[in-house]
Amino acid sequence: MSAPDLVGPDAARVRPPPPVPVPAYGAAALADLSPSVGALLGVPGCRDVLGLGERTGGVRRVCVLLVDGLGGALLDAHPEHAPFLSSLRGSGRTLTAGFPSTTATSLGSLGTGLPPGAHGVLGYLVAIPGTGRLMNSLRWDREVDPLAWQPHPTIFERAAAAGVAVRHVGPGFHHGTGLTTAVFRGAEYRPAENPGEVAALAGVAARDGDRSLVYAYHGDLDRAGHVYGCDSAAWRYQLRHVDLLARSLAEALPSDAVLLVTADHGMVDVVPERRVDVDRVPALRDGVELLGGEARARHVYTRPGAAADVRATWTALLGDRMWVTSREEAVAAGWFGPDVSAEIALRIGDVVAAAFGEVAVVASEAEPLESALIGLHGSMTTAEQRVPLLLARAGGTL
Repeated sequence: MSAPDLVGPDAARVRPPPPVPVPAYGAAALADLSPSVGALLGVPGCRDVLGLGERTGGVRRVCVLLVDGLGGALLDAHPEHAPFLSSLRGSGRTLTAGFPSTTATSLGSLGTGLPPGAHGVLGYLVAIPGTGRLMNSLRWDREVDPLAWQPHPTIFERAAAAGVAVRHVGPGFHHGTGLTTAVFRGAEYRPAENPGEVAALAGVAARDGDRSLVYAYHGDLDRAGHVYGCDSAAWRYQLRHVDLLARSLAEALPSDAVLLVTADHGMVDVVPERRVDVDRVPALRDGVELLGGEARARHVYTRPGAAADVRATWTALLGDRMWVTSREEAVAAGWFGPDVSAEIALRIGDVVAAAFGEVAVVASEAEPLESALIGLHGSMTTAEQRVPLLLARAGGTL
C-alpha cells in the first residue's frame, strides 16, 4: 500500500492550499478584549480596541464569562437551543481566537491582552526548549516556572494595581495551577463547581469595591463536544445549560455592570476515516524528534538538519488538507501575532501544520486519549477561529 493510500483518499490529489486567514490581531482578536475591558474600567495603558465603551455607557463593573468551546458558527447554527445568547447577537460582534485556537493559548491571550507570540503559551503540547521533552500547557510541568514562561503582567494584575476589585470564578482544580498562575495571576480566586455556583459567586463578586472585574469560566460545553461531537444531541442539550447560565449571570449582576460572553475557540467533528495516525504512517515520524500541538494544529519538532525533509514529507502526504510551513515562515506570516521573540520562537515547531480540510493528525500510541476525541479544534478555519463577543446589561440586552 502506498503512503497516499495510508493517509486518506485526498492525498494523491495535488491542490493548492487556500490563503491562510491569519487571526485579526490588534483589531478583532480575543487578545484585544482585555485591553478594551481595562479601558472601560480606567486601567492605565489600556486602549478600547473593540469600541466597548460606545455600547456600554461608562459602566464601572465588568463580568467576562468564557464558555469553553462556544464557537460563533456553532452558536449561529443552534439559536433554538440558546435563545438568550442569540438575543444578544445584535449588540455583539465576532472575534478571532488566535493561533493555535486552543484553550491554553486563548486563555493566555485573554489574560494578558497579548497575541500568542508575545505571551508564549503556544499550544496544547509544546516543546520546552533545551530539554527534549514536551509540556502539556493545561497540566503544566513542575520544573517550568510559570512566571518565567509568561512574564508579562496580566490584565488582572494591572486592574488590581489601578484599584479595581478583581475576582476569578472557576473550578477549584484550576486554582493555583501553572497555567492559572501564568495567565490569570492577580485575581482573587473563587472556586465554583457548577453553573449555579458560577452565577451566584460571580454576581456577588461583581459587587465588590467601587469598580470590579470578574472573570468566570465554564467548561462543560467543550467536554461534550470533545466526547460526543459538536454535532451531537449531547452538545446541543449542553448548550441549553450554557444559555441558562448566561441568563442567570446577567440577572445576578448589579445594575451598573455589563456581562461579556465569549469563548476560546470553536470546534469541528472529524470522522475516523479522515484521521491520519502518525503512529501508523512511519513516513510522518521520520526525522521527527517531538510531535506537539494537537490533531488540527501540529508543532513538529525535527532532528537537527531534518526540517526541510520533514516539511517536504508532510506537504506531500497532507498538503491538500493542511497548511504546512516552516517555523520562520509561520512567524513571518503573522500566525502567532506581529512579534515573536527569538526565545519564544524556539517553542514553535520547526515545521507547523494547520488543517484547512477535514483532517485530524492523531497519534494513537503517544496520545491515546486525545486521539479518541470526536470534536477537535486548533486551526485557523472559520469554524475553529470565530468566537462570539456578546454584551448584556444586568437582566437583559443592551
